[in-house]
Amino acid sequence: MKQQRGHKAKLYLTPSQTLTADDQGHAARTMWNCLHSWWTMLPKGKRNLADADQAIRQGRKDLDFLSDLPAQAAQQVLKTYFRAWQNCWEGRAEAPNFKARFRSRMAIDIPQGRDLQIVRVNRRWGRMWAPKIGFVRFRWTKDLPVGKRADKNNNVTGARLVKEADGWYVVFRVQTEVPEPAEHAGPTVGIDRGIAKPLALSDGTFREHGPWLAKGETERLRRLEKSKEAKRQARKKGPRKKGERDGKPSKRLARTYGQIAQLRAKAKRRAADWQHKVTTEITETFSRIGVEDLAITNMVKSAKGTVEAPGKNIRQKAGLNRSIAGEAWGRTVTLLEYKAAARGGQVVKVPAPNTSRRCSACGFITPGSRETQSRFVCKNPDCGFECNADTNAGRNIDHAAGSAVSGRGDLGATRSAKRQPPTQPHAA
Repeated sequence: MKQQRGHKAKLYLTPSQTLTADDQGHAARTMWNCLHSWWTMLPKGKRNLADADQAIRQGRKDLDFLSDLPAQAAQQVLKTYFRAWQNCWEGRAEAPNFKARFRSRMAIDIPQGRDLQIVRVNRRWGRMWAPKIGFVRFRWTKDLPVGKRADKNNNVTGARLVKEADGWYVVFRVQTEVPEPAEHAGPTVGIDRGIAKPLALSDGTFREHGPWLAKGETERLRRLEKSKEAKRQARKKGPRKKGERDGKPSKRLARTYGQIAQLRAKAKRRAADWQHKVTTEITETFSRIGVEDLAITNMVKSAKGTVEAPGKNIRQKAGLNRSIAGEAWGRTVTLLEYKAAARGGQVVKVPAPNTSRRCSACGFITPGSRETQSRFVCKNPDCGFECNADTNAGRNIDHAAGSAVSGRGDLGATRSAKRQPPTQPHAA
């Protein structure tokens, strides 16, 4: 079967190449915004791809700086924009919106793989061609199907240049032909995602991590953020320099922003690295992986409320939201899904209600069974089961995943959860 994967590598551009890439990134963002304004101004009956393509061509003639973007990359902006509307119409995402300069990531598409001209220079370095930028070096950390190794079914179909806090990266779209995976013969598992215990497995084990930043890095980030706020307040109160525009940060403040972004990007890379390693180990060990079907977007909504009905415990809820976002629960499930499929396993999403309150031994919900945040003691006189609360939730998720794939329908949709005992004993 054909397998589509992405591979990300760090680019090492010269100063002039960096300026050219920045110009192309800003041109791509401006192209998106112009296209969005054109699309939203027209009546629904007059919106079509042919007219949008003509508008893009005319815009590249009228605005010189838009011609910094290669023609194929401009066409890809249109395709990506239209794809975003299709995702909105099909209920998979919100409507596309305006891309602000400081809140959006710059990206440049190279849709044709043959234009990349990828060559491996030595063991550590590779070289590729970027339109209007030239040949650029990148770190060779994974063998790519290029040169004599490339054929119709194994090749690089395209790439995207993206700018992170520490510079430009390239994301290759790699297509390979792999054998159909055999059915996974391992045991099953249920995973409860949390804050104190990032991943609690139904077999009683946990997958944990420490802080993403070292003590010194955390202190430096705190000082930079404090300095940022002080400089921002000073700019608001002090006199404005001659020629300075409202809302434009000074060079010193911009440098502070960059240092903060680099530290946060480092923490994000370490988190992603941990998630990749853990999900690979889980998918290699277990055949069926049960997870809760969580509405994470609703879980991290602000508690501020409105002027008429202000919220309560706003600071505590904001801290909880940051902790949930920092664990990236959705990314964990995404990694599990494609890695499990490649190994012959499967990921089953089960309804989230009562997974933490139900006893995984007797299947009943008894008030007060969850004595503390980390301890579960069943109050059913005929049971008395005790274990870690997150492990108990993982066992319930594993039971529910087994019922979900057994052909008995969706759990909780037709029967009361309180009268629902486990459908199979948990394998320790």
